[in-house]
Amino acid sequence: MSKEDKPTVLIVGAGLGGLMLGALLEKSGVPYTIFERTTVVKPLGSAMVVGPTLLPIFQQLGIYDEFLAIGKYLPQTLTYKESLQPMPPLDLRPVEEFTGYGNYTVARPTLYDLILKQVPPHKIHFGHRVLNITEEDDKAVIHLSNNATFTGDIIVGADGAYSAVRQRMYEQLKANGELPKADQEDLPFSCTCLVGQTGVLDPEKFPIVTLPHCLFNSIHGQDKPFSWHTFNTAEGKICWMVLHHLSKKSSKAATEQRFRNTNNAEWGAHPAQAMCDETRDFPLPLEGGKTGTLGDLYDATPQEYISKVMLEEKVFKTWYHRRYVLMGDGAVTAMHDAIALANLIYAMPNKTSEDINKVFEEYHKERYPAVMESYNNSKQLAKIFDTGIVGTIVNYVTTHMPTWLWRLALAKTIRFRPQVGYIKPVELKGTVAPAISPSEQKARAVFENRQVGAVVHL
Repeated sequence: MSKEDKPTVLIVGAGLGGLMLGALLEKSGVPYTIFERTTVVKPLGSAMVVGPTLLPIFQQLGIYDEFLAIGKYLPQTLTYKESLQPMPPLDLRPVEEFTGYGNYTVARPTLYDLILKQVPPHKIHFGHRVLNITEEDDKAVIHLSNNATFTGDIIVGADGAYSAVRQRMYEQLKANGELPKADQEDLPFSCTCLVGQTGVLDPEKFPIVTLPHCLFNSIHGQDKPFSWHTFNTAEGKICWMVLHHLSKKSSKAATEQRFRNTNNAEWGAHPAQAMCDETRDFPLPLEGGKTGTLGDLYDATPQEYISKVMLEEKVFKTWYHRRYVLMGDGAVTAMHDAIALANLIYAMPNKTSEDINKVFEEYHKERYPAVMESYNNSKQLAKIFDTGIVGTIVNYVTTHMPTWLWRLALAKTIRFRPQVGYIKPVELKGTVAPAISPSEQKARAVFENRQVGAVVHL
């Protein structure tokens, strides 16, 4: 593809998915711009687990060693009853045998900063809200809140569950009678989530922060609809998450609250403080024979780092239309979407409407089954966190299953390990081969042909 044939990509949303797509397009030479409605990205969120499904990409981007410096090795997960009676741990170490990579926990804001550094600052426009998207002369035009406009060939909606791009795209499809009924329904959810990260902690009071590895502790309420989870990080902090498992009645009330609030995803300081007050006496294991409460973590967490969010549970059927294409909202899922999109955009022969539509078709065909598998895995994981009889049964079965069955379950979670086809590949390691990525194969073939063509030309 010549420079003139490369599409201009406009990415709406500077979350982890949008930033990853920008970082990958930066390596491919495809022109792009990222738009983010917030003026400053707050360091919100808890920790996330990053492992074999993303680490090969970090190697290709040259940030693997930087990641290891901010990550904390996670060998197992520990589950407790509210009495702090431990249940058998879940061993995560077999994934190293399967893939050659371990699992690591990292504070989500810290990972965000690492990916952000891979995108030149002048290619991200913060504080620019998308008001409208139109199509003119076979191009897509983004209209921003500051009256500026940007023209491109592809519009990527990487702006979360309440995507402005999705809204615009779905309006067009609905007007034409082409939007499936399932995509017109509200986002369902079954829990709200309080998240945060402490400042650097005193190891005398919190000996857990001195450990060379991460302890992922999950505590399940006995007679209350809550579970709470902590992760010690490489920075000497503790990231924490409190899940309120909602009944159908309380889910409806939370939905009504969502529509009364101007910010759909975050519920603001007052509801977060109310949930902190409600849960601050919940017990915690702190290692070294010490125990504490969630209140100890709340008191050690800067107020502006605490947020309350909803965890939506839906996979939309419609991912693209004309020059619009959507990415997922989950961190790892969204970054995998970015990898597939970047590979396919790189391999485009030119930027006609037909080529763009073909790219979107191939993207959906590859990613939809993987996203559905991830979605179903998340639903199963949610059952482990559930505080009712179902959670008790699932917890017992999971922590007491035979080793061979647990290994099979773990092997399934690391099947999708895509790489970037136009960057030198990372040597495959481990005993479990990754699932085939058609977008990676396509980009690799185009990259190798271009390399041969460049040598012949010389």
